[in-house]
Amino acid sequence: MLDKASPIHKFIIQESNSIFENLGLSGDLLIIVRTISILLITALFSMLIWWLSRRIMITALHQFIIRSKTKWDDYLVEKRFFAAIAHIVPLFFMEFFVRVIFYDYPVVLKFLFQAIDILFIAVLLIATLRFLSAFEKILSEKPKLKDKPIQSYFQLTKILVSGFMIILALSISTGHSPVYFLTSLGAATAIILLIFKDTILGFVGSIQLAANDMVRIGDWVTMEKYGADGDVVEITLATVKVQNFDKTITTIPTYAFISDSFKNWRGMQLSEGRRIKRSINIEMSSIKFCSKEMLANLHKIHLISDYIQLKEQEIKEYNKENNVIQDDFLLNGRHQTNVGMYRQYVLSYLKNNSNINSDMTMMVRQLSPTSTGVPLEVYCFSKHKDWVAYENIMSDIFDHLFAATSFFDLVIFEQPSGKDIVETINKIKA
Repeated sequence: MLDKASPIHKFIIQESNSIFENLGLSGDLLIIVRTISILLITALFSMLIWWLSRRIMITALHQFIIRSKTKWDDYLVEKRFFAAIAHIVPLFFMEFFVRVIFYDYPVVLKFLFQAIDILFIAVLLIATLRFLSAFEKILSEKPKLKDKPIQSYFQLTKILVSGFMIILALSISTGHSPVYFLTSLGAATAIILLIFKDTILGFVGSIQLAANDMVRIGDWVTMEKYGADGDVVEITLATVKVQNFDKTITTIPTYAFISDSFKNWRGMQLSEGRRIKRSINIEMSSIKFCSKEMLANLHKIHLISDYIQLKEQEIKEYNKENNVIQDDFLLNGRHQTNVGMYRQYVLSYLKNNSNINSDMTMMVRQLSPTSTGVPLEVYCFSKHKDWVAYENIMSDIFDHLFAATSFFDLVIFEQPSGKDIVETINKIKA
């Protein structure tokens, strides 16, 4: 519906008519010439105002913001918020003079009013979205919110704001109330749910992830189903981006972290150590009781010399109490074994290793025998949790333990190779 012309508009029209009447124009020709003339002048001034608002006002404002000590206004400049606001000034100018230009064309005037109002909504929408982007970046710099999935909430807010602005634009262009379109959306709920299913699931997932503190930005996660093994770099409304250790990026639906299982290594990263759990398979045929000569040689090892002495004294007293003769059949009484001595040596070696956290669980245990031998499992925690340092520490430990087995007359199990088979056949032939 057209607004009535204000006194200022009427004054401009009357003065324009007087000018053109003095030039000898009248009737329809006067209206056409007046309309074209004011249109050209308005277009020229609109462009001039637009240029001034962007080149002078925005430039001066940016310089002032750069010199200020606050940081939040720098993000507004980075996201070009003020550049979007600058479009409002020429739109106000155009709206004012459209009433004058097309005063005698009510149909055109109505159409242009609607077009300018829609342009106002578009500028306001762009400015709002840029402000939200800047506000999101401001919050992401806060230490308490740095690892929270705030990006997903801002994405949802942008979707809602965009939907509201689109409804306003449709309301202006069709003349229907916004309630009319909201009612129509209610009837199309099923279609909307189908279209925005992933967005809705992602929003629900991001809320649960944040509420239960399941995943943070920077967490190391492993999700075998999606081939993800690396650090979380971004949590959005629909997806979670994981940068794998080979520098590839895996994109996972946000809701998958609720519906599927995954491993979060944050507990390890926040703890006092990273677990080492690896086994050495001992060939069963190499396990035996320790002879006096073997004990004498093992007594030279500083890490277990005191243990051997105490254990031998304990065994001697036990055998004496049970009338067991030391030189008698070995199964009578108690005797030490080479694998038992080796277990004690490994445990002492770990306790004296400065890279191992002795305040956490530490043990060397024997697992159930298998077709590949008797597994001796080393279970302890490295002080260093960084991947490279952790792997180096674990490699150094097992390099030493592999080499130490020969001092206990133990053999590490290996699957027979082609070379072993050939050597066996040659021995049989010989």
